[in-house]
Amino acid sequence: MIGITSFGLFLLTSFLMNITPGTDTVYIVNRSVSQGRKAGIYSVLGISTGALVHTFMAAIGLSVILTTSVVLFTLIKLIGAGYLIYLGVRMLMQKSSNLQLTNTKNMSIKKIYIQGLFTNLTNPKVALFFISFLPQFISGDNTYGPLPFIILGLSFVLTGTAWCLLVSIFASFTTKKLRNNPKVELILNKITGFIFIGLGIKLFQTKAS
Repeated sequence: MIGITSFGLFLLTSFLMNITPGTDTVYIVNRSVSQGRKAGIYSVLGISTGALVHTFMAAIGLSVILTTSVVLFTLIKLIGAGYLIYLGVRMLMQKSSNLQLTNTKNMSIKKIYIQGLFTNLTNPKVALFFISFLPQFISGDNTYGPLPFIILGLSFVLTGTAWCLLVSIFASFTTKKLRNNPKVELILNKITGFIFIGLGIKLFQTKAS
């Protein structure tokens, strides 16, 4: 598929990654609970805009690297596979919830959007994740340039946006359930962790063969 390999696995991993609570989820829930649905939706739009920026930066940068040197691109894939294993191990070891709500002051819709945008843009873990994650599903040739990266990135952003909008709309319900059942989040972490570790190991074996 247009220079993309294992697209189904990519969608599955993206879905699990998106539904696992993190910094973005905490921000969205905080805004939704403190200021209502509209504020939550604008926080989602801000975060999704930041993810789009990460997508296009990764697509352009990685496609240039692939054009310059297949060996260097393969090295980046190997390093990225190691990073995915590291993330997986951290998820398996995590024992506490990420979903800690804080008291937030009311802000205008514009400020909420901008804050959501910068929350995502200034998070180095997001950039590192895109650089590590996207190359794992790109074939070694460069026939299509940055297009495969953009397709993967947009797929990740679209599924993430849809999920975050649901979280925003049902924020109070979701938050209450997660508070009363912290095992839900920990189970999601472990499932995603196992997938990341398995994916990383599979990629190492593929490159070595």
